[in-house]
Amino acid sequence: MEQSRKHLEVSSSFFLVYVEVIILLSCFNLQGLNLLGLASPVAGGNETDQQALLQFKAKIIGDQLRSWNSSIHFCQWLGVTCGRKHQRVTRLELQFQKLSGSLSPYIGNLSFLRELNLSGNSFRNDIPQEIGGLRRLETLSLINNSLSGEIPSNLSACSKLTLVDMTGNQLTGEIPSMLGSLSNLKVLNLQNNSLRGSIPPSLGNLSSLEVLSLAINRLTGIIPEAFRQLTNLSDFSVAQNAISGIVPVAMFNLSNIRLFDIGQNKIQGTLHSDISITMPYVEFFSITGNQISGQIPLLISNASNLNVLHLADNKLSGNVPSLEKLNKLYKCALAINHLGHGEEGDLNFLCTLVNNTKLEFLYLIQNNFGGVFPECISNYSSTLLHLVIGENKISGRIPDGIGNLINLEFLAIAQNQLSGHIPFDIGRLQKLKIFSADNNFLSGIIPYSIGNLTMLTKLGLGVNNLQGNIPSSLGKCLNLLEINISYNNLNGSIPPEVLELSSLSIELDLSSNYLTGQLPVEVEKLKNLGYLDVSQNKLSGLLPNNLGSCVSMEKLLLDGNLFEGSIPSSLSSLRGLEALDVSNNNLS
Repeated sequence: MEQSRKHLEVSSSFFLVYVEVIILLSCFNLQGLNLLGLASPVAGGNETDQQALLQFKAKIIGDQLRSWNSSIHFCQWLGVTCGRKHQRVTRLELQFQKLSGSLSPYIGNLSFLRELNLSGNSFRNDIPQEIGGLRRLETLSLINNSLSGEIPSNLSACSKLTLVDMTGNQLTGEIPSMLGSLSNLKVLNLQNNSLRGSIPPSLGNLSSLEVLSLAINRLTGIIPEAFRQLTNLSDFSVAQNAISGIVPVAMFNLSNIRLFDIGQNKIQGTLHSDISITMPYVEFFSITGNQISGQIPLLISNASNLNVLHLADNKLSGNVPSLEKLNKLYKCALAINHLGHGEEGDLNFLCTLVNNTKLEFLYLIQNNFGGVFPECISNYSSTLLHLVIGENKISGRIPDGIGNLINLEFLAIAQNQLSGHIPFDIGRLQKLKIFSADNNFLSGIIPYSIGNLTMLTKLGLGVNNLQGNIPSSLGKCLNLLEINISYNNLNGSIPPEVLELSSLSIELDLSSNYLTGQLPVEVEKLKNLGYLDVSQNKLSGLLPNNLGSCVSMEKLLLDGNLFEGSIPSSLSSLRGLEALDVSNNNLS
């Protein structure tokens, strides 16, 4: 009996030891599995995060998030980053994943989330209010989706936010004034939406703000005076809205500004005279499309970091000051103003740009500039792509050295008072796409070298005093869409090579000249042309029977010539023809 009792005690002790060993081994295995990331995907405190992610996935249309499944821990799912300590979701980065659907309100349960980036997808419907519960959130990027509804006002509770970017959605309503309490915010970008109402003055409280873009919305009212407090602001854009009033003078004292864009609004007033001093770092300055008057600041040239100067479409007047120190300027738009006095000296400022090696775009169209076309243009850097100075009162000749601008693509000098010949060197501009010199007093011949402009899409030489023949070399310009050389003194026959330009689709206007001979049978090649005008010339002979091949023709004007015979029956096949004039000929 004694022996049996001792045996039982030994057995019991052994059993207890065995159980303890099993428990220790189990603990060890669980820890090891956790270290290897192979344990159960749900572990206590982060179960909420997993469920929130699954609810997020449930709102997605399609299977782009098919990798979000139980085969791996949710911290290893696409776009998900967790903190090391608690395995809680800290970042959700699913930009450009072709996701569509709506945003789940359960996203508000990711209480450790610091970064949410869903840019470049196709999310629609409202932004859930629950996002306002993410108290640790630092960056919120929803760029280029199809989100609608209003901006949640309770975003103001996300006090750690440094970036809010909702560019390119369909958001409506007003900008919540409560956003002005986000004292850590550095970037607020709400451009390209349908926001309305006035800009909340409370945004002036965002003392850390560096970027504020509210462009391309439906905002009204004025630019708040409180914005003078945004001393860290570097980028400011409210372009393409319906903002009125004047720009607060103090806005021009924001010395860190690099981008300043108030274009396409209804803003009045004048430019600050010391802008180059108060905005020493400005690189992009645009007031385009407003009602700003007065003169361009005399010391604008001291803003030596300027890359882009957009002053077009306002009511600016007076002389343009020297731009000599703007050596980084690549785009200068002064078009559609009242600049100049219609007299000599108006264009002196152009010669102050000669040493600029960056300039690509120069727009002076629709002003009151007078004086001669400056020869110094010939010494501009070959970087120049667009020279647009039409609709002024510029006189003199086209500089012979214009051919030095070998990269020029757009030369618009129409509606001025230019005289003399078209330089033969125009043929050096082999990248030229548009040459518009209509409505001047140009004389002499159209140079044969114009055939070297093989990239040309538009040639406008109408309403001048040009003489001689139409050069057959035009037939080499195989990209031409439209030609207008009407109302000149051109003679000779129509070169067949010109009618073989199948690229012509918009217009071929040779009217009101002294052209002779027949209408060449090559006219049948103009299958893409919509408008042909050879009226008011001295063309003769029979009309070609193949005119019916011009199947895209909408307007055909043959009046005021010496054509004879019958009207070709093939014209009846021109189904799109809207206007046909064969009057004042000898047709039967």
